[in-house]
Amino acid sequence: MPDLHTLEETERAVARHTSHLSLDVASMYAVSSIFRAGNAVRDTMTRDVLRPHDLTWTGFLVLWILWIWESRESHEVASAVGITKATLTGVVHTLTTRGWVDREVPAMDRRRVRLTLTSSGLALMDELFPQFNAEESRAVSALTPAEIATLTNLLRKVVRTYEVEDESPSA
Repeated sequence: MPDLHTLEETERAVARHTSHLSLDVASMYAVSSIFRAGNAVRDTMTRDVLRPHDLTWTGFLVLWILWIWESRESHEVASAVGITKATLTGVVHTLTTRGWVDREVPAMDRRRVRLTLTSSGLALMDELFPQFNAEESRAVSALTPAEIATLTNLLRKVVRTYEVEDESPSA
């Protein structure tokens, strides 16, 4: 769903409502821009790339994890996608019903479920990912190659801030 207001309108409204607070406005605008850009890309990808395949964003993320990492336990997939194991159960049910994912439940420990893409799932990702990448290219089409590299490096620094926090013993 597109935002109801432009970026500039939103920033002016935020400034009106927060001017009395002691805030790091530059950081707020940077993170807000990351959020808005991410939502815009996700909404477009869902509508134009995934929906024609009757696939949700979460379903795509599960397929992508299994495509890249080949086979994973369900708790690893849930963690990587950022959903609960209960939510993953429903998503995996849909993906297995469509023939894209196999579930393997070891007899020795039925709590552990290993997920793998089927040949149909692999074929779907081989068809789908070039379309997905074309939209990624469109998302940054207003940038020069140097700007894309700079943006990538800066966003990776932001991601690493949280990866380091997640790896710390107190986390």
